[in-house]
Amino acid sequence: MNLNNFENNSRRAPVVSRYGIVGASQPLAVAAGLKILAQGGNAADAAVAVAAALNVTEPCNTGLGGDAFCLFFDSSTRQVHALNGSGRAPAALTLERIQREGLGGGLPRFHPYTVTVPGACAAWCDVSARFGKLALSQVLAPAIELAHEGFPVAPHTSLSWQNAAERGQLGTSVNGRELTLDGRGPRPGEIYRNPGLAKALTLIAFEGKDAYYKGPIAQSIVDVLREAGGCMELEDLAAHTSTWDEAISTTYRGLRFWECPPNGQGITALMALNILEGFDLGSQQPLSAQRLHLLIEAMRLAFSDARRYVADPRVAQVPIAELLSKEYAASRRKLINPNRANPAVEHGTPIGSSDTVYFSVVDAQGNACSFINSNYMGFGTGIVPRGWGFSLQNRGHNFSLVPGHPNQVEPRKRPYHTIIPGMVTREADGSLFASYGVMGGFMQPQGHMQVGVALVDDEVDPQSALDRPRFCIEPDEAGSVVSLEEGISLKVMSELADMGHRVRPVAGGGRLLFGRGQVIYRDHETGVLWGGSDPRADGCAMTAM
Repeated sequence: MNLNNFENNSRRAPVVSRYGIVGASQPLAVAAGLKILAQGGNAADAAVAVAAALNVTEPCNTGLGGDAFCLFFDSSTRQVHALNGSGRAPAALTLERIQREGLGGGLPRFHPYTVTVPGACAAWCDVSARFGKLALSQVLAPAIELAHEGFPVAPHTSLSWQNAAERGQLGTSVNGRELTLDGRGPRPGEIYRNPGLAKALTLIAFEGKDAYYKGPIAQSIVDVLREAGGCMELEDLAAHTSTWDEAISTTYRGLRFWECPPNGQGITALMALNILEGFDLGSQQPLSAQRLHLLIEAMRLAFSDARRYVADPRVAQVPIAELLSKEYAASRRKLINPNRANPAVEHGTPIGSSDTVYFSVVDAQGNACSFINSNYMGFGTGIVPRGWGFSLQNRGHNFSLVPGHPNQVEPRKRPYHTIIPGMVTREADGSLFASYGVMGGFMQPQGHMQVGVALVDDEVDPQSALDRPRFCIEPDEAGSVVSLEEGISLKVMSELADMGHRVRPVAGGGRLLFGRGQVIYRDHETGVLWGGSDPRADGCAMTAM
């Protein structure tokens, strides 16, 4: 990376440090992570502290009612470990049940059947237990204080919160008003207190994850879902476990990009990078029509495979090795016309037969935690277990209702997941190159690819990579609209349209569509950390002392 290669449109300078960096979408959550580092915690401890603080300060995207994934880089072994903290469907939820109730055409977004067992609490506890140094009670203390004492709501968060309260799920779901101020979302700078969440976090801090999955919180989850018309039982919660999986990866220009394996969609970013590796992107202008066309077409091809094959590998066959092979990428690359959009992208045959918070922490020892936590669509279903201060996710909305599809809804099965953390190491020696991610539904693998290309092909610093304007496509249709962010020239938009792309310019508040990311890069020679934080959110990257 050429650390002198600042882009002219960068909105802020990168943060540099020798002592650790925390990057997140809320400054108060960053402060929580820095406090834990100052108390002797490592990247894992700080990451869990950030996750809990984000539940308090950004409940419109994350929390105890959602799921989490984590990649942890252990500097002592140079190994990348993957934690899958996603939950499973209730044992009583079957495709036949859904069809019998007349919902076979598609579950409504906020239906109680879309609530899978929330995995975030177990994920926090498991990361802390395996890699952390401090007691869980110490790690959760900053979040408990924030929830109990209250905090001023940040501007972007306020906008999302108000939309959910006045026009979204909080206004219509069971107990949703508990997360409002008399039916409205808090205004920017308004103090919001959440004593119910403080109570829940305190219980977990001293009793661990059993307090959530086998205690009074579990009973409240079952009670509210029964009231809403769901079918989750105490046994579903008690049976939940996180899984430590083997991280998946691919090489790209001398680096190794890491993702969590399916049921997450991280493999989509890896497949796209494999395809792009055969093009000389460095010879093209970053925001030229020629460059953007190749990135868009590679992403369409990757999405077409991901939507066909990604599912819970413990229930369905997912051909991971075949999808990530360089030979398969070469065959898919041949489908790209460098001058014209492909109007009929379809999935290949590799074998013979969404609303989220992402944050990153790297400590002074070089350990890195790339962590993502999500309710899915804002507050998820908006259903709130009475008195506990958090809403329940709607991840089950990503299940397929097509009989025989690998991602078909089934009891105790994990759905296709959009949330993905990323990590990059140097292929030569396994050292840490970057801990990074971009949150936001199906934008996430697109963000991973675009930011990754900026870091590697263009050698820009982390902040410049995050500031660069992005595109966003829908994952399902070959001819779907390509949203292009403000900063991409009208000339380039016109050229892309001439190539057959249906383009849509997006500016102002609509830029949230393009995700919100964090990047922490580690210089190989000096060990100095360089951090960047996405300008599309309320957050920042800050250095430890």
